[in-house]
Amino acid sequence: MASPSDKGKDTPELRTFGLEVRSLREAAGLNQTELAALVHVSRAYISHVERGKTRCRLDFATRLDGALRANGEVVQAWNALVEAIKSIRYANYFVDFPKAELTASLIRVYETHIVNGLFQTEGYASAILKSPDDVATRMSRQKRVLDDPAPKIFVVLEESVLLRQVGTVDVMREQLEYLIELSHRDGIRLQILPTVYVEEARAAFNIATQADRREAAYIVNATDGVTSADPTDLANLNETFASLQAEALNVRDSRALIRKVIDERWT
Repeated sequence: MASPSDKGKDTPELRTFGLEVRSLREAAGLNQTELAALVHVSRAYISHVERGKTRCRLDFATRLDGALRANGEVVQAWNALVEAIKSIRYANYFVDFPKAELTASLIRVYETHIVNGLFQTEGYASAILKSPDDVATRMSRQKRVLDDPAPKIFVVLEESVLLRQVGTVDVMREQLEYLIELSHRDGIRLQILPTVYVEEARAAFNIATQADRREAAYIVNATDGVTSADPTDLANLNETFASLQAEALNVRDSRALIRKVIDERWT
């Protein structure tokens, strides 16, 4: 199924393919054992593919596609995997930041105006996105990123985000309660930045770091945002995030501030 040189390698490209297989399998209502029986391999091999521990061949990807009735989606994902592995330019692979986010071992987030999409409740997301399809896509993205094994996530959120009303008062209370809940999860560190001037911080941004230390950033601009893997951009953003963390409240004091805002403003 895989060449010896592929075995045991755990790369962002392989994990991206594995996540796609897992998503299609779950959509088909199959567990790993049932899929393994359909394509005549062991359950362990299906697990290795889904976890990005091995690279399957095209013929096996084709068999998976048929078993999952995926209409070519598995084969397309396999072709994208091969092209990503062939690419010698890291930036070419990470033109799509959500893919980098899905396979990251560490995500760092700085938000200036709204709660980051990974941490939004459905009600909060609905007030921003309006379209039910867009909301469903965002909730699905959350689930895929936060599913076990979830990355470590460090967040610096400007205090003004807690005060800016998005949706109803009930939506805001639910959203802030959810932030407190998330802040207690293993691997999530949420800090609130008081209203202070941090010279380097000019816009919201995310940094996705892979297990092999490769990085990509998504930087918000006036109309949308740009993805960058430029070493200079990443060096500057890493330094900026360190400055933001230094100025922010610690995790416990951040929780206390969120609770205070809930009690005083959103009840």
